[in-house]
Amino acid sequence: MTATLRIVLDRPIAPGRLAASEPAVPAADADLATAAVELARGLVATAPEGCEVEAIAPARAASSASGEGGPDVADLVPGIAGVTRLALGRRELIAAWQLGMPTGVGGGLIHAPSLIAPLVRHDRVHDHDQTVVTLWDLDAWERPEELTRGQLAMQRALLKRAVRHADAVVVPTHAAAQRLAGIAKLGDRLRVISGAPPAGFRVPADEIGRRRSLGLPEGFVLLSGSAQASDGLAHGFQAVTHAAVDLPVVVIDAPEGAEPAIAELAAAAGIAESRVHVRPALEVHDRAAVFGGAVAHVAAATASAFPWRLIESLRLGVPVVAAASDVHREVLAEGGLLVDADGGDIGAALGEALASALGSTTTAERLAVLAGDRGRAFSWDGAAERVWQLHADL
Repeated sequence: MTATLRIVLDRPIAPGRLAASEPAVPAADADLATAAVELARGLVATAPEGCEVEAIAPARAASSASGEGGPDVADLVPGIAGVTRLALGRRELIAAWQLGMPTGVGGGLIHAPSLIAPLVRHDRVHDHDQTVVTLWDLDAWERPEELTRGQLAMQRALLKRAVRHADAVVVPTHAAAQRLAGIAKLGDRLRVISGAPPAGFRVPADEIGRRRSLGLPEGFVLLSGSAQASDGLAHGFQAVTHAAVDLPVVVIDAPEGAEPAIAELAAAAGIAESRVHVRPALEVHDRAAVFGGAVAHVAAATASAFPWRLIESLRLGVPVVAAASDVHREVLAEGGLLVDADGGDIGAALGEALASALGSTTTAERLAVLAGDRGRAFSWDGAAERVWQLHADL
């Protein structure tokens, strides 16, 4: 008898690119869409004997401009055993699942790489139905002022349903699990399964040409995020100033229209606008090319969200200087310089560490090796194996 695990792919975007119809898709959305497809591929690759993987997807959009339904799941996930296409488009499906309305999904083993899942009453003991969901960040609770009212309502409503009906809730770090345990009563249903860089993530052979096409210099300090305080960009700019390094600064994952605000943060830290290069979310090959030109990555954000750019830096051996947080301690481990200001000026403390990282070729090379070693700890096949084990345990 074959056991079928069905994964929810509510908005699949092919790893390696952003949705062609949505060039302004936020970095977080692209990361989660890519993670879902990468996990699905890993589940297919690591399926135990007698097990198979199917997908649950929204109805295809009438117009490709909306991006709903996405590309063909079978093309994105070779080896997928089948796809359940629902009658509702993505927006309508999310609304229905927030309210617990039936949508024709059926039962069985269901794994959602986000909170978007058919969270309804089911019988795991007698009918062997399981529903597992995933929470990659706690933005709705840690930075609610930075979300739209719709985003905030959706995240909170779906977590409330997960508390009532999910058999397990997966988070990417133990730090996030501890934080979530204080928000929702999930007891022993919390599980930790980390994310990873896209499979095959590497600096492309045409990296120099890609950086030129993006209008970027060679040899720069890399930052990521928006001008919001929670993203730590202000501290990142301060670190560059305190390090007294005359290098360009590249900021990736900037939301559309954020360039003026980011330039103001840089100016406030004493960095001329001509030294700052702000780019939006990039497709994976361009992003890897950007990492290839970075001499260091300063990770100054301290929220509980999974640090996608940090693990990508580790995978590519980019020296990392990170502000101390529970998440960074767990993810970075010995793979870079972890900076604790002990209540002092975090920007200055990061700057001292950055100056140390760039102070000699030997130090930079040692940090690059440490980063690369740590980066190998994260893989989607490894995550998929833990997902299979989780459902077996349930």
